[in-house]
This record gives sequence, structure tokens and C-alpha cells, in this order.
Amino acid sequence: MISRTSRMTGEGVNRFSPEDEATPFLVDLERIRFSPFYSRLSAVTQVIGATGGRSDVHNRLTHSLKVSAVAHPIAIEMREQLAARAAERLPAEYVCDSAVVRAAASAHDLGHPPFGHVGEQVLDRLARDWLGLADGYEGNAQTYRIIASLDVIHGSTRGLNLTAATRSAVAKYPWLPCLELPGQEGEPVPPGLRWIEGELRVRKYSAYFLDAADLQVARSAAHGVLPLQQSFEASVMDIADDIAYSVHDIEDFHRAGLLGDGAVGREFKEWLENWRELRTLTGDELMSRRPPAGSSLELLRRKTVRDDPWVADPDAFWEAVRNVSRDLVDGMLAEGFDGSFRAERAVAAFTRHWIHHLRESVVLAPPDNPRTGLVTLDQLAWHEVEVLKFIHKHFVLDRADIGMYQRGLGRVLVRAVKGLVAWVEDSWDRRRAPARLRELIELATEQYLRLARDRPDGVPEIDPREVRRLGLGRGVLDYVASFTDAQAMAVSEAIDGRPDRLWEIGHTL
Repeated sequence: MISRTSRMTGEGVNRFSPEDEATPFLVDLERIRFSPFYSRLSAVTQVIGATGGRSDVHNRLTHSLKVSAVAHPIAIEMREQLAARAAERLPAEYVCDSAVVRAAASAHDLGHPPFGHVGEQVLDRLARDWLGLADGYEGNAQTYRIIASLDVIHGSTRGLNLTAATRSAVAKYPWLPCLELPGQEGEPVPPGLRWIEGELRVRKYSAYFLDAADLQVARSAAHGVLPLQQSFEASVMDIADDIAYSVHDIEDFHRAGLLGDGAVGREFKEWLENWRELRTLTGDELMSRRPPAGSSLELLRRKTVRDDPWVADPDAFWEAVRNVSRDLVDGMLAEGFDGSFRAERAVAAFTRHWIHHLRESVVLAPPDNPRTGLVTLDQLAWHEVEVLKFIHKHFVLDRADIGMYQRGLGRVLVRAVKGLVAWVEDSWDRRRAPARLRELIELATEQYLRLARDRPDGVPEIDPREVRRLGLGRGVLDYVASFTDAQAMAVSEAIDGRPDRLWEIGHTL
């Protein structure tokens, strides 16, 4: 069995005596929730920003709070199931501490930069194509970097000095940006990995090269059942994240008037009525310039079969579409949203039903399945979440006006990153660069020097001559990623010579 002491190990030292074993994970939770990085999430976009003085749109903080709220009862239920099935000699890795789960849920979005996922994509392109960082930028890896290296508490040289169990639970994608995995293209791999032209490509990961050694220590004390599998608590946090955002994103879009019942209803009605005919169409016909209504749902069904044959089922997909159509199209969307008590009750009823239903549908996952963690949703609920997530992607995120706005936000971050790099490279003026920016560059440079010297497993060789350049790039990204949406906008405008918000940012740099 893995001892509770080993799960509490931080930086190779046991911070707590055995009699305190009920408290260290609650200390982790407290440290995360008192962190300025956590407070910052209240001003970071989840999917769409709050405009016109609205406060009813989710931000990263309210999302994190709800993930924690969803995860807590799941953790308790899973712990009870594990206790009841102890006689089956389940692996020692099957440990579920509710405080660890809540800590991981609270921390899981700390690394998301300004402007939601568009910010993550822009910073990743800048990191790889302009700054020459092979490990790019990834929100999950930035989260781990914050808890392991960037955040500050009294008595710790760097990071929050969290237990191994919590650090491992934060790692949703517990591997590095590069992997060599035996096998052939087409074999199932965990979400976040993908076979492309015979090579394994890493799309999501939980640690940059600089934090690889720390993740390795955390994982060695809080093992996953498979080499690339999440810890039990990470799996619970991950499933709670899926449940929370699949429901509350729909709330936001409904309140904002972005989900018209006509367009959504037509897609669902036509697929339910014509699914047999739609299955006969080719992929090109379904993606044509004027595809028949229902085509997008049919493409989703085919994607589930292609990516997840272990759970995909035509009858379960049909029932999931019917259930979501009944509650969303014929229910909440049919009511419309005018801000009235009646409209709010309809939203509350929809949210309560789906959160409760999905939370009650969490089960222990099939063993040795790389496509899922140690817990998952039952077959019907799994399909229902896929359909719920399809709604906000297809009917909101793929809209041209949203795309145009997000491209503008991307330019804001490009200006900020390039302007700050130019500033710290200016031998005449670099002394006036913000103190925290210079500290972050210095920290990253020191870490790259150690990386070049020690080279942990799985990390490519670092040329010592490149250390300064790499430290500069990673430090600037660490700095920009810590902005709120408003700070990113203000810094970008100030670097561009616009004085509109100059005095708003002076004390925050």
C-alpha cells in the first residue's frame, strides 16, 4: 500500500508527522484558495467575457468554485465505494481524499492566461514560433508551474510546497510535452495525445521541462495505475470539470441570447427524425457548404465512434440527443430569457437537474483503459456530456463574430509579449522594466541552467548557450500569463503608446 506519509511528501521531505495526517491536504486547499493567482481568476474569461456591466457570466473563479462543489460529493461517494469494495484487493493507487480533490479542483485553472482558450493558443504559437520554446505554452502546465515554482508562501523557497498527492491530482495530463510511447498508430491513447502520421503527438500536458523533476517526484509518491494515467483524485477532478462546464457554459450562452431555439431545435429535430438517412452520407457531404440540418450531430456521433469505441454506442447517442433536446430545446430555450423570475427558474431547474444527474452517473472506470481515468461517466451520461459540449462549440464558439473578436484579443497578447521582450532586451532602458518581470526571467534562467546540467528523464538536451534566450522567453510568458483580462489590455495599449489606461496599471506591474 502507498502510505499516507508518502502522499504528503513535498520536495523530498515529509512536512507533517503521522498524527497530523488528516490536516495536510486541507492546508493545501487553504494555500491555493488564499493565493493571489486564485483571486486573479475572478477577472479572467471562462469562455465569453462579461460585457455591459453584467456579472452573471462565469469567469475562471466561479467555474473553479463550481468544479470544487461538483467534485466534493463525487469524491465522498467514490471513497465509500472503494471502502465497500476493499475485499476485491483494488490497487493501492485507488485512494480518494475529498480535500485533495477540492484542492485540485480549486487549482486546476490557475494557469489559464487572459481571454480564455484563445489566449492559450496565441501564447503557445508565440512560445514555439517566435520565442523558440520547444515546450510551448499550455494552461495545464502553467498551472503546475504556478504551484511548483511561481507562487510564494512564507517558509518555502519556491512554489506552495503542496503535498505530492495534491500536486499529482492537479496533473490532468501527467506527462511532458514529448513522449516516446511503444505501439502503433490507431492504438488507444489517453486524451491529450494523438497519433498523426504514425507519430504520437502531445496536445495537452501538465508540466514544462522546467518542472519535470517536480512532477516526477509527485507522481512517484501518488502513482497512477498506468504510466500515463491520472491519480484517482485527478480523475475525479477532471470528470467534475467536464460536468460543470458542460452545463454552466450553456447557462451563459442562454442568458446572453446566443442560443437561438430555432437553430438548435432544427439541428436536434432533424437528426432525431432523419438519423438513418444522415448515416448514409459521406463526410464531405456532411461538411459541405450547405449541409442538411442534423449533419453536425451526425459528425459528432462519428467522432465518438472513431475516438472512443470503448464507450460509443448508437442507441446511447440517440437517447442522449433525445434527452438534451427535451430538457434544452423543448424546455429552457423554449422559455426564452428575459431576466424574469420565470426565466431564472427555468435556468435553475435545467442546471440542477443536469448537475445532479451527471454527478450521480459517475462510476469506477473499466480497468486498463487508457482513454479514461480511474472514474468515468456511465455510458448514457458520457454521451450526454458530449452532446452538451457540442452545443456551445457548434452554436457559439464557431460563430464568425466570436472568431473576429477573439482574433482581436489575440493581437492584444502578441503586442504585450513582443513589447515586453523588446523592453528587457533594450540595454538602455531595461532597468525600468517591472521588477517582477525581471525576477521571473531570472528564475526561469536559473532553472534552465539546472536543466542543462541535470537533464531529468524525458527532457531533451539544453544547449548552455541557449539558456539566456530560453529564460527570457519563459519569464515573459510567465509574466503575461499572470495578467487579468483588463491588465493584458492595459499593458498592451501602454506598450503601443496609448495613454488611456496608463495610471490603471502602474501599481500592478
